[in-house]
Amino acid sequence: MPNIVFLDSETLNHDDISWEPISSLGEFKTYNQCLPHEILEKGGDADIIITNKVRFSEKEFSMLPKLKFLCVAATGYDVIDVEAARRSGVLVCNCAGYGTGAVAQMTVALLLEVCNHVGHYVHAVTKEKKWCDSPVFSCWDSPLIELSGRKAAIVGYGNIGEAVGRLLYAFGMEVFAVSSKSEADLPDFVKKTTLQEAFQKCDVVSLNCPLTANNQKMINRQLLSNTRKGLILLNTARGGLVDETAVCEALENGTLCAYCTDVLGIEPPSHDNKLLSAPNAYVTPHVAWATLEARKKLVEMLGNNIRAFLDGQPVNVVS
Repeated sequence: MPNIVFLDSETLNHDDISWEPISSLGEFKTYNQCLPHEILEKGGDADIIITNKVRFSEKEFSMLPKLKFLCVAATGYDVIDVEAARRSGVLVCNCAGYGTGAVAQMTVALLLEVCNHVGHYVHAVTKEKKWCDSPVFSCWDSPLIELSGRKAAIVGYGNIGEAVGRLLYAFGMEVFAVSSKSEADLPDFVKKTTLQEAFQKCDVVSLNCPLTANNQKMINRQLLSNTRKGLILLNTARGGLVDETAVCEALENGTLCAYCTDVLGIEPPSHDNKLLSAPNAYVTPHVAWATLEARKKLVEMLGNNIRAFLDGQPVNVVS
C-alpha cells in the first residue's frame, strides 16, 4: 500500500471530519503543520503527499525521490512549481470546485456587510442600546446601499465567478465578466468587459481568478487612478492579485468605497499590515472556503484524486 502523508492537515480538519476517504487507500499519516525545513523529515518516505499551503519548488522535489503524486488540498495551486514537478516526474493535481458555493456565499456576505452594515447595527442595538434611545421608530447612522440596478464585474468567470455572478444577478444587478471566455460562452445575462472598463464603469468588482505569474498585483496604483469613485472591491481569490499599499491609498482618498477581502498577500498578516487599520477595509481570515460541507467535499475529492491516480487514470491534473 502507498505511503500517504498530509503535511499540514490542521488547515483542513479540526477533528470534525473523517479521514476515511483517504486513510482507506494506504498507510496514512497526518501532521498538523510542516515548516520548510521539515519536509524531508515528514515526507521523505511518502509516495503520495497532500499539501495545502506548504510550498514545493525544485529544491523540495529534488530531495523527495520516492514522491510520485502531489495532491493540493485547494483549488489554487500557486504554492507548487508545476514545471519543477514535471521535470521531477511528479504528477500534481488540485481540488477545483469543492468550495464554489461556500466562497460565493462569503463574497456576497462581505458585499452585504458594506451595503447593510449588519454587524454595526447589531452592535449598536444590543451593546450600545442606541435603538432604545431613538426618538422615532427607526435608528440609522450609516447609509444603506441597494444593489438592484447597479453594475458588478466578475474578474475570472470560472466556477466561483459564475456562482457569484448568479447571486449578484438575483439581486437585480447588471453583471459583467472579465474573462478569457467569449461572450457566447458566458450566461445570457452576462456581458464581457475589460479590467480597465470594469473599474471605470462598475459599482462592484469581484476578484475570482487564480493567481499566476502574469497577474500579480494587477490591482495596482495605475489601475486605481482611473477607477470610478466609490467602487466596492471584493477579493475572495488570492491576496497577491492586489497591491495592498495602493488599495490602502485608494481607501484613504475615497477612490474605493470599501475593500472586502478574505485573503492577503502574506498570511497570517503582520500586526503592522496597513489594511488591518485602513478605513472601510473589511478583512476576514481566509475562511470563505471553510464551511463544514465544503471541507467534507474536499476530503472526498482528495480521496477520489488519489484513487484515480492509483488506478492509473489520474484526474484534476495541473502539471
